[in-house]
Amino acid sequence: MKCDKRHMLLYGVTDRAWTGERTLYQQVEAALKGGVTCVQLREKSLDEAAFLKEAKEMCDLCRRYKVPFIVNDNVDIAVACGADGIHVGQEDMAAGEVRRRVGDGMILGVSVHTVKEALEAVRNGADYLGLGAVFPTSTKADADQMTGETLRAIRSAVDVPIVAIGGINKENIGRLSGSGVDGVALVSAIFSAEDIESACRELRGLSERMVNA
Repeated sequence: MKCDKRHMLLYGVTDRAWTGERTLYQQVEAALKGGVTCVQLREKSLDEAAFLKEAKEMCDLCRRYKVPFIVNDNVDIAVACGADGIHVGQEDMAAGEVRRRVGDGMILGVSVHTVKEALEAVRNGADYLGLGAVFPTSTKADADQMTGETLRAIRSAVDVPIVAIGGINKENIGRLSGSGVDGVALVSAIFSAEDIESACRELRGLSERMVNA
């Protein structure tokens, strides 16, 4: 699947911290019904067998909704489950090595924080970039906040799709207008919502307005 900037519009990143009475699968399906345009499965504590089983189920679910399915960090799981893509951070496997392992057919996303990192990621085969944290976030307490100036500088430096992440919610998403980002990647704004489907409908509309402003 080719990476399209429209996939970045409302990019959901999972976190089982808010599953409660619902399974992660049920939460992701609600998000898909609400209009998320991409799903990234992020698991830091599951063993490999459980992670692979979950990844296969999520991959099939996303295929039904014709939405790209991305695995965070774990290249082996991404390949084994037939994911559409893999996303890595600066502390994970180097982008060039990931590209060599997954080939040209898989979407490769890379988290970057500077123009230098962005240029290097694209040079090594990144199809899209995750930029952040754009606002303070409790999901990644150690993340430094990215300035609007850096956001715009990265947009000017690369021609691949870019998605903003970090502390974004319906109250502050409009502040990203004019930054050049192609959409927003959300964790708690989606998965902590009482009504995930309705929240995603509202967030997608706000993201469309922000991107087109």
